[in-house]
Amino acid sequence: MRSLLSPLAAVLALAGPWPATAAPAAQARSGYLFNDAHFHLTNYVQKGLTARQYVEMMGSTVKRSTLFGIPLQQHWSHANSGDFAPTYYLQTDAPLYYYSFTDAAIAKAYLSLPERERARLDPMITGFNPADMYGVDHIRRVLETFPGVFTGIGEFSIHKEFVSAKIPGETASLTNPALDRILDFAAETGLVVILHCDIDMPFTKGRELPVYYRQMRELLARHPRTTIIWAHTGLGRIVQPIPVQASTEAAPRPPGHIELVESLLADPQLRHVYFDISWDEVAKYAVSSPQSIERVAAAFERHPDRFLFGTDNVAPADLKGHLRVYEMWEPIFDRLNPATKAAITMGNYERLFDAARLRVREWERANVRD
Repeated sequence: MRSLLSPLAAVLALAGPWPATAAPAAQARSGYLFNDAHFHLTNYVQKGLTARQYVEMMGSTVKRSTLFGIPLQQHWSHANSGDFAPTYYLQTDAPLYYYSFTDAAIAKAYLSLPERERARLDPMITGFNPADMYGVDHIRRVLETFPGVFTGIGEFSIHKEFVSAKIPGETASLTNPALDRILDFAAETGLVVILHCDIDMPFTKGRELPVYYRQMRELLARHPRTTIIWAHTGLGRIVQPIPVQASTEAAPRPPGHIELVESLLADPQLRHVYFDISWDEVAKYAVSSPQSIERVAAAFERHPDRFLFGTDNVAPADLKGHLRVYEMWEPIFDRLNPATKAAITMGNYERLFDAARLRVREWERANVRD
């Protein structure tokens, strides 16, 4: 039986600000620690957990989670690594290639679960080439083939240290109209977008702004109707946050990483933009010093509705390993107002992904034949 609340009204209600006073009590009653906005079920050779194993691991600790594989397959070149079978992109010089079957595998894994367990997961489409003008057609085809399954797009990468250079063919970029077509389609359908793009090139210092910051800002501004989550706040293993430096009259200091992020969050034209704080590399930077802990916690307090926690785990072996990234953030989480922590670890996920579920299902009812 359909709700008396119209789909559009329901979306608008869910997309509103997270109610700061109600979230902590709800979290305390549930016993859950977090919703995971960034989780890979499989690795770079398409192996990992079953959906059932992951839900069992989530148990009463992880309430909800995104569900996606990895859109790239690591090539095993015997000429390069011999009998050693690489499972990660840093283990070989052989190239990576786009592996579109990952979306069918994720859909099958999700559909293997009973409905009660499916409700805890939000599958994401990843198996497309963002430099291909036909990439958007793949996304549409996945929705038509598996209606009722997917909530968003991503994580997919544009500029990624070590990875981008290993993919043959045209290099993905923030100025490619193929990416604009994908983000336009996400706006049409309501799909949430999780986009990985390094904010800078590796090993660059002394620039006023990171290399990709301006292009990324312009891309975000071109797509005000698309809900976009910038993965890892643009950081990587080598792409580190710009340190906060002393300023002099002769040499004003460049903005630090948190200041760059907050300049986007303060822009009223970019209210559709969010940041996930997934990956142990990001947590490492955030808790690297008492000063960093203070700065990050203060930024979270100023923008409690714009950050989402995620692990960025890839097929973890057990719950202990799965919780390691969350535990790395505890020095910052422990300093937060309970409402802020609840929003970042739980509420923002539910607000964005519940709204996306409604909009995508509505688009499917209007555009997908039985």
